[in-house]
Amino acid sequence: MTKPTFYVTTPIYYPSGKLHIGHAYTTVAADAIARFKRYTGYDVKFLTGTDEHGEKIQKTAVSLGKSEMEFLDEQIAAIKELWSKLEISYDDFIRTTEPRHTKIIQKIFTQLYEQGDIYKGEYEGYYCTPCESFWTKTQLLDGHLCPDCGRETYLVKEESYFFRLSKYEDRLKELFKDDSFCYPEARRNDMVSNFLDQGLEDLSVTRTSFDWGIKVPFDEKHVIYVWIDALCNYITALGYMSEDDSDFKKFWPANYHLVGKEIIRFHTIIWPALLMALGLELPKRVFGNGWILFADDKMSKSKGNIVYPEPMIERYGVDTLKYFLLREFSFGNDGNYTHRNFINRINSDLANDLGNLVSRTAAMINQYKGGIVTKNESETKFDKELIEQAQKSYKLYEEKMDDLMFHEALDSIWQLVRRTNKYIDETTPWILGKDPSRSDELDDILYNLSESIRIISSLISPLMPATSRKIFSQFGIEDEEIKTWEAAGKFGLLPSGTKVVKAEPLFPRIDAEKEIKELETLFAEKINTKPANKKDDENKKEKSSDKNEKSNSDTEHKPEISIDDFDKIELRTGKILEADKHPKADKLLVFKIKVGDETRQIVSGIAAHFDPKDLIGKEVVVVCNLKPVKLRGIESQGMLLTAGDDDDKLVLPDVSGAKNGSIVC
Repeated sequence: MTKPTFYVTTPIYYPSGKLHIGHAYTTVAADAIARFKRYTGYDVKFLTGTDEHGEKIQKTAVSLGKSEMEFLDEQIAAIKELWSKLEISYDDFIRTTEPRHTKIIQKIFTQLYEQGDIYKGEYEGYYCTPCESFWTKTQLLDGHLCPDCGRETYLVKEESYFFRLSKYEDRLKELFKDDSFCYPEARRNDMVSNFLDQGLEDLSVTRTSFDWGIKVPFDEKHVIYVWIDALCNYITALGYMSEDDSDFKKFWPANYHLVGKEIIRFHTIIWPALLMALGLELPKRVFGNGWILFADDKMSKSKGNIVYPEPMIERYGVDTLKYFLLREFSFGNDGNYTHRNFINRINSDLANDLGNLVSRTAAMINQYKGGIVTKNESETKFDKELIEQAQKSYKLYEEKMDDLMFHEALDSIWQLVRRTNKYIDETTPWILGKDPSRSDELDDILYNLSESIRIISSLISPLMPATSRKIFSQFGIEDEEIKTWEAAGKFGLLPSGTKVVKAEPLFPRIDAEKEIKELETLFAEKINTKPANKKDDENKKEKSSDKNEKSNSDTEHKPEISIDDFDKIELRTGKILEADKHPKADKLLVFKIKVGDETRQIVSGIAAHFDPKDLIGKEVVVVCNLKPVKLRGIESQGMLLTAGDDDDKLVLPDVSGAKNGSIVC
């Protein structure tokens, strides 16, 4: 019998430094669904990899005094090492610098050009190097800032080839009527309102200002736009257009593309349009995952709010980290990491619930039955409810896994864990163990506990494989036939006479307050944000001051302007009356600001740096004569002045004491 197929991909990661737990989250989720589908009988293809072309790669390598490939090889080795530590079970790892990819990209580009879907022209617009994204002027935030990352863009004017994205606008709109294609719903609504409803322009798909990329085969001064290159990895990895396209025929279309929400636009608008142009089927679902935030802010090394996977794995084990990531956050939404939440999950769910269940059961079997589990026909009045919960958890778990609701899938298992712990309290085996006349009843209870643990261990095996293996070993479960997915749905398969041994606790309980302090110290040290002492801190400040003085002459300034030019800018003091998050853009805040005798609405891309409620009442500087623009559907009538650089923490200049509405000059 031929197995059904299942193809899942993660985004191919950009090798730009050490990956934190937010980066790892999507890949851990992809690994979970891949393992689950294999467990339930599917022939699975799980693809990940690295996106290795573009201006940013070239600039980074040059700045480090390395060749592009030298820089990349080091980065990719580190990524693969992390995936190994996380026990990521990918079937293929594609690098976009590999010949199997680059050759096919050139074939795809040539075909699209020859059939008229790509044409030559001239591009003029704004480009964000960190995001490798083109933007129109109306899409930018105040100050020509990228609406995705908030960094400065620059104006590009160069000869370019264009993909006829506008040609596929109607078909894309029709596609988005199917609410299963782009998920979750918030992502789908964002794509429709902010892109499809605004109208699609043809897309510039080559660059000539740098040369680190796949060259256009018939015009080699052009390199192919990184997002055309990168997106096609999902089919080049399967051998599309190659001599052996058997995997492509077998696994395409993909069941799931799992991506971060910041790149959902490329995957749900550009990618399906490319596939339409190639005459290929579309992926069944693109799932735009949210971010893991730290104290309500996006993780960033420069902000000192970053958590790396490696020390977490070393300290707590890989399954503990996987459990936390999949259980704590609702996949698709932003989630807030704190050290306290992490430790509480370990103590509550893993130590108290699962660990305690396994330890108590093994201890009682050894104390009262010499470590042997015996199956007989006795039963208690509590057995039926326990068995029903096992069957209910099995069905609910499958349903939630198929919907990528990992937190709910794990909760369905923990419903059985908690019910089994309750069963111990209801049946009081420690009392029965003192009464020889109730030995058969005790056998039944200990058997049901062991059988529940077998089922629990089976269900967690795709999500916590190392823990599952430990439990199976401790409970003497060696027969592969009773570890299968089908066996997990049946109660009563554990053979009589199974030997159970005592073992170290699966998850020792942790002193929460002590551990939280140690984690704070650990990650402060990892990112070099914690000075050794006050004197060291003063020395650092002094060195920093010296460095600034020495580098003043190297500071890059914008072109000089005259006093007449400056006089055109109207700067006034204002007071923030209201501050709220933008309903359609995570990086934007919407303000109501009183400026003299008027109240203005201003949209600003500073959500990553401020809590809105902390800004109410603050006196600020407003650019009053900036032409109003709509930012993600909300009009902005001016701009707030801020100070800061790139990832540094922004500040709002304080003008408290000045009369509201005063001219700033």
